Amino acid sequence: MADPAAPEGGEGWRTLVVPLAVTLLAQTLVALAVYSAPVMAPVAGPDLGVPPAWIGYYIAVVYLGSMTGSVLSGGLVARHGPIRVSQGALVLCLAGLACSAASSSLAVVALGAFLVGLGYGPITPASSQILVRAAPPSMISVTFSIKQTGVPVGGALAGALVPALILFAGWRWAAVAIGVACVAGALAMQPTRHRYDTGLSAGVPVSLRAVFAPIGMVLRDPGLTEMAVVSFIFGGVQITLVAYLVTFMTGSFAMSLVLAGIVMSVSQVASVVGRILWGVVADRYFTRRGMLGVLGAGMGLCAVATLMASPGWPLPLLFLYVTAFGTTAVGWNGVFLAEVARLAPPGQTSQATGGCMFFTFLGVVVSPPLFSQALSFGGSYAGAYALFGVPALLAGAWLLLRHR
Repeated sequence: MADPAAPEGGEGWRTLVVPLAVTLLAQTLVALAVYSAPVMAPVAGPDLGVPPAWIGYYIAVVYLGSMTGSVLSGGLVARHGPIRVSQGALVLCLAGLACSAASSSLAVVALGAFLVGLGYGPITPASSQILVRAAPPSMISVTFSIKQTGVPVGGALAGALVPALILFAGWRWAAVAIGVACVAGALAMQPTRHRYDTGLSAGVPVSLRAVFAPIGMVLRDPGLTEMAVVSFIFGGVQITLVAYLVTFMTGSFAMSLVLAGIVMSVSQVASVVGRILWGVVADRYFTRRGMLGVLGAGMGLCAVATLMASPGWPLPLLFLYVTAFGTTAVGWNGVFLAEVARLAPPGQTSQATGGCMFFTFLGVVVSPPLFSQALSFGGSYAGAYALFGVPALLAGAWLLLRHR
């Protein structure tokens, strides 16, 4: 946990500038690597000979890799430090994107997806190890929330930049360019290693038993178990919004790829504001679990409201809607991670975070294929979104009732 003697107020923010900048950079770049794929799907899918809706299977493989990277992260961070682990993760993103771009074989594309996920998984546990040491207790939720804005910022950058890169160089070179940006970020982090990669334990095992230890920690603690279940549900809603929004807009609303990318960017930018706002509210005015309950109810209602969406909606109404959906479905992570850090045993923040994130990523793995199956059985995008919104609505209501 954070040092109780850590400075508060303005002094607290001054001490957080460097750790937030480093962790935010890493989070933004890995999110860009993952979320560029849904923007490429309308173009890359036909080029690979598959429907764009198959992006759900790509995302599932990405997060299968993320599950693996997440549970490995505790031992890796203890051995090598959070900065070195983050650098390795960013290099894996380049390897995965280049692998997927280099071949039209679906097996090779899937291997690339797994490598990108293997890079995505360790970033949050590594970042938590840095931030839990740096953040004053009264600022823990907002600190984690600011760092987690890297996820929607990466999504917004994907929506804004990837269509232009595709028009300029094609989707394959666009993927490589994003991977190169990840490696540039890894190099930029190098000067901070001496500050954060300290107290290393070369003897910490990275064995099969050690890999599953964080999961056991979560399952033995009722509070952490509850957070894991909630994140499993919320993660599913979040990834279906991000993975299918561009394809939903181009297919059901007859939008151009560029305009659909802008719609995605709006939802992600809105969630940046939401993450910070929810962190402030959770720290100052509300309990973290109560805040998560509000967000679960909100994302569930937004998902169900998709049933009323139609191509006849004026753009301002559509932007207002995706803003509400983005701030709730993509805005919960910072508050969640702060609560996990609070519940974690002393000195085991990265392990507890990795264990909980395993279940978050599990929800992300199973949700896109189920969403694709709902579509293949004749369902609409709106109906599939509504279906995934119901569990989130129930989870939100449970948290609000139990933690009044």
